[in-house]
Amino acid sequence: MTPTGRRSIGARKAVARARGGRSGGWVWIAVGVIAVALTAVLIVAKSPRSQQNQAVPPQLRNPPATTAVGRETLPPWSAPSDAAAAARAAGLPLLSREGTVEHIHAHLDVSVDGRSVEVPAMIGIDRRGISPVHTHDATGVIHIESPVNRTFTLGEFFTEWDVTLSADGIGGLRTGDGKTLRAFVNGNPVTGNPAGLPINAHDEIVVIYGTAQPGPSVPAHYDFAAGL
Repeated sequence: MTPTGRRSIGARKAVARARGGRSGGWVWIAVGVIAVALTAVLIVAKSPRSQQNQAVPPQLRNPPATTAVGRETLPPWSAPSDAAAAARAAGLPLLSREGTVEHIHAHLDVSVDGRSVEVPAMIGIDRRGISPVHTHDATGVIHIESPVNRTFTLGEFFTEWDVTLSADGIGGLRTGDGKTLRAFVNGNPVTGNPAGLPINAHDEIVVIYGTAQPGPSVPAHYDFAAGL
């Protein structure tokens, strides 16, 4: 092969290498762009703003109920078998997941004729979804996990529990003949219909049915578990 031929072949190889290098460079640039885009998507998905964009059901745009309707029977009162129907009665939706915009906890004690009444687990929860107001266990802790900041009331919770509550009684128990219904928030007595009480963070809510005689001291606070 002549020197001229060898130079021609060498030139073609150099051009090929240059083209290959440029092609490889474009590939790495494309990979880098994709990686940056994926990182941005993950950051947005995890950001508080994204969480706050959780769809708000129309029910949560309505004023909270200040009455409680449900069973008019004697205690104990179990959790309703149809949580979705009970939530609808309370004017609340079942969410596909717990809300993250408002996340607070309160505690409820119920006493009838000097005996504690269990607040059952799984109020507002079933396999189809979860209400913004619910219980996970039978400790009496009420969880509020909502996709929007909103006032929730004791009446909404009692309707979800499917237990009637008013100034005149609880369940099938009525005031009169020496029987009264009293309500307390953080140790302080409240008047009127207890169903209208707002549920605030770390409230200790007590509902007592029985004689008007002073009984044991009313708890003014509850020791919430760490993280609640």
